[in-house]
Parts: sequence; structure tokens; C-alpha cells
Amino acid sequence: MNISEETFIINLGIHIRQLREKKGLSQQGLADDCNITKSQIARIEVAKINTGVKTLVKIANALDVEPKDLLDFSVK
Repeated sequence: MNISEETFIINLGIHIRQLREKKGLSQQGLADDCNITKSQIARIEVAKINTGVKTLVKIANALDVEPKDLLDFSVK
């Protein structure tokens, strides 16, 4: 199955938001745990930026999941 980069980034953002909400964190809380800005978290969640691996690892650590788990989602 082929997936566009845009579709992947949109679904990644949705998945990160779902994981964050499941953990009971606000965007600011996640940002603080990752040592990045709240606006960066917001832009990732709404697919306004294509984030790098270093940031994904920070997010995974803050959410207490494996980095690979951030990429484990169904494409809609």
C-alpha cells in the first residue's frame, strides 16, 4: 500500500495526540517533559511540521512508549 507523506504526517500527529490524551497530559505538559515548546507539540499534532527523529524519541520517552509505538497506527 502506498501512503503519501502528507497522509502519514497527519496520522502521526493524530496518534501522538491520542497517546498524549490517554496519558492525561496537556500539550504544555508534554512539551515540558520533552523540553520543547508547546507550539511545536501543537504543530506536530496538526501536521503543520514534519518532525525529526530526535523529537520523536523525546516524545516517546515522555509518553513512556517505545519510539516504534509512535509509528504504529492505522492510516485513515
